[in-house]
Amino acid sequence: MNKLGKHTWEYTQPIYIQASGTAVGPEELQGPLGTRFDQSYSSLYCGETSFLKAERVLMNDAIQACLHKSGVRKKQIDYFIAGDLDHQLTASAYTARDLELSFLGMYAACATAIQSIIMSSLLIETKLANYAIAGASSHFGVAENQFRYPTEFAVQKQQSAQYTVTGAGAVLLSRQKSPIKITSATIGQVIDMGLKDTTNLGAVMAPAAGHTLLTHLRETERSLSDYDLILTGDLGRIGSNIFRKWMREHGYPIDERHEDGGVKIFRSTNVFLSGGSGAGCVAVVTIGYVLEELQKGTFNRVLVLATGALFSQDSARQGDTIPAVAHAVSLERVKM
Repeated sequence: MNKLGKHTWEYTQPIYIQASGTAVGPEELQGPLGTRFDQSYSSLYCGETSFLKAERVLMNDAIQACLHKSGVRKKQIDYFIAGDLDHQLTASAYTARDLELSFLGMYAACATAIQSIIMSSLLIETKLANYAIAGASSHFGVAENQFRYPTEFAVQKQQSAQYTVTGAGAVLLSRQKSPIKITSATIGQVIDMGLKDTTNLGAVMAPAAGHTLLTHLRETERSLSDYDLILTGDLGRIGSNIFRKWMREHGYPIDERHEDGGVKIFRSTNVFLSGGSGAGCVAVVTIGYVLEELQKGTFNRVLVLATGALFSQDSARQGDTIPAVAHAVSLERVKM
């Protein structure tokens, strides 16, 4: 590993994405990326008796799709590194139990998928693992109940609020050459702008995204033109506008190169308010959209910039401000 500045490093031996898998719920299936996902369900229950169990089904499906595509057997996997929004990471933990995989739990709210990829890549880089699966999931019925209001309350939401993605994504990483490699990572600093509104998390997370992007560009000595796309995880429409304005004010007009997973995942209707959110959002959009376009040659280099609002039910009730973090990884197309 080659350290670049304080927050960024390059992998001295490129880490390759061997395969990936996704599973989503009904609304994601009907969205613009619906045909790109491996598994989908017409009900939020995913054939189970509760939303909690449904999320485990999604995670398991994503992993099984990943293994099936790679041809790697489950017993060859050294570590499963993943997280979710279900209290003590129970969706990921129960999945690890059922698959009998060594498990390291990750949590960075909606940035969990990218944090899991970063840490899995470190294990591969240091040769502590030959194969690692990184993943993340979220479920509308679970997260809305935990972080906002139970769906049964039918609470009227503000237009700044976002709709939690029901989905899971997993990637299999190794040192074996493949069409997509992970070349660098930037670890974000926790940013707190003093905001308290849990119905406007895009505004909470946008400054963290800007801070991490500026750090990444400075420490890698790259410019915006070095990337074909900069994908933020789930800022939504309001947060994306704030992020773009923030970058322009710092001398980086990012508009043409920026897309947001929370905007892309759902069709633009009032039902989904400002767009999608959740740990599963950046996971399924990165896998279902970014990886596919890299393989096609539409993109050659993409920076995935995942954001997370680091609050809980209790902190919100006590009137605490909401800190946020953003982590970034650089994905590059490989000529085979």
